[in-house]
Amino acid sequence: MKICLAWLALMLFVAIFADWLAPFGYTEQSLLTRLKPPAFLGGPAEHILGTDGLGRDVLSRLFFAVRTSILIAFLGTAIGAVTGTVLGIVAAHFRGWVDDIVMVLVDFQASVPFLIVALAILAFFGNSFVLFVCIVGLFGWETYARLVRGLVLSVSGEGYAFAIRTLGVHPARIYLRHVLPNIAGVLAVQLTLNFPEIILLETSLSFLGLGVQPPGTSLGLALGEGRNYIATAWWIGLPAGAVIFLTTLSISLVGDWVRDALDPSLSRAE
Repeated sequence: MKICLAWLALMLFVAIFADWLAPFGYTEQSLLTRLKPPAFLGGPAEHILGTDGLGRDVLSRLFFAVRTSILIAFLGTAIGAVTGTVLGIVAAHFRGWVDDIVMVLVDFQASVPFLIVALAILAFFGNSFVLFVCIVGLFGWETYARLVRGLVLSVSGEGYAFAIRTLGVHPARIYLRHVLPNIAGVLAVQLTLNFPEIILLETSLSFLGLGVQPPGTSLGLALGEGRNYIATAWWIGLPAGAVIFLTTLSISLVGDWVRDALDPSLSRAE
């Protein structure tokens, strides 16, 4: 677990300080040094992980790719969590036809292959960073909505919630000050489960050329650029693939640890 936390802390550090850590600009090209192997394989000493087909430093582009992918994952997770949480609370509060409409939307979202829908939207409307983040953010909101709806219905039946309502406290204050703090632990676990899925979604779309566009970079785009040189210059895509694997694995393991820590019944069962 310490290794996972250390890796995630390293990725966050790289994302924040990429401008200072990168030895070269991520768009800086030098055709005279294109496709040079990493320094430890006999390549130029200044290019630790080698260069790509345009002579760009692989390590520098990796640093900025980590920043872009983590930023998209953070924003996407936040959008999905807020959207799902709000709709879940609305459904649980109003019940009736409002609840029915929200649940129909949830079932519709869960039944549609999201990757195909995202590809269609990006292909039809064109690509922009804001649109891409919004599409990624809509992934998984139905999980939050269904989860929050059930939790709010359960918590609302508790004695303290009934007592607060009888005092005439505004519903918004009840949910913000009393209900949400009681379900925050479960939401935190869901966030850790959804975050790596967002990273993989961004990676898939960028790999297919419909995510982050050149001259920008992301882990998915770096992996996609490396596929054309997999037999001759494997060092272009392999670092990005390794970072994707280690980051998603670390987040998943940390999520399992957080779930066990926040659910005492699991510890007693073990």
